Order: sequence, then C-alpha cells, then structure tokens
Amino acid sequence: MQQHEVKSENNNRKNRRRVGRGDGSGFGSYSGKGMKGQKSRSGGGVRPGFEGGQLPLSKKLPMIRGFTNVFKTKYAVLNVSSLSGFEANSDVTPETLQEKGVLRNVKYPIKILGDGDVSVPLNVSAHKFTTSARAKIEAAGGNIREIL
Repeated sequence: MQQHEVKSENNNRKNRRRVGRGDGSGFGSYSGKGMKGQKSRSGGGVRPGFEGGQLPLSKKLPMIRGFTNVFKTKYAVLNVSSLSGFEANSDVTPETLQEKGVLRNVKYPIKILGDGDVSVPLNVSAHKFTTSARAKIEAAGGNIREIL
C-alpha cells in the first residue's frame, strides 16, 4: 500500500464553495451575496462591533464599571451584639444560632463582626471572625473556634 492509495472510510472532507462560476453551480450571478447593499459590494461589510451608527456597546461600557465575581463567598454576617441572648458558658454554633432564630438557615458560612458588646463568656464556633469581634469575645472570658 502506498501513501497515495490511503483513503478514509467515510468521506469527511467537504468541497470548498466555488463562487461566481455560473448559475448552474448554485453560486452564480450574485454569488450568494443577495442583491444590492453594503455587504454585496467588493470589499464591503462592516467592522466587528459596528451597530449601524448607533453608539456601540464598547463605547457604552465605561459607564458600567466593574464586574461580578462568580466565585465570591457569601457570608451570613452576625454582630457580637446578637450573641447577647445566650447564657454564660454556652456553646454558640451555627445550629444553636438557627434554633434561637438569630440565623434563618445554615446555608452560608458565618462571619462574626465586632459591632456591639458581649458581657458573658461564650464558646463561639464560626467560620470567620474580625479582629475586634475576637478581642471582645475573649475579653468577656469566652473561647473562639474557627470552623473550616
């Protein structure tokens, strides 16, 4: 077998379109470009992004700044003041927060912020703590545990 004798089993090569070779070819006379107009002319057509003279989207976009990060982690945010309803030395977990009605659901990770005060020592378990929240809970004699 020679190299020129090798053929593919199914004919997967499509013939190129030969335009302007007579009406019998199917692409004669107007050569598939229709009748008049900018796109039928030699060298005709518009550049990418051209919107017919209307202000293009690319020129409008600087007004709409920024982007949306689809990989952003959403946190259920709680302040230290919302922990004041718990008794001294009790364990504060996402489940107990949901039972007390402080959290609606435990779908998102929890972040404790430092707004407000806590007067009783608590064992708080959450995903993230701000430095001020950490300081206030530990100053009240409580413990902090970060959930991973």
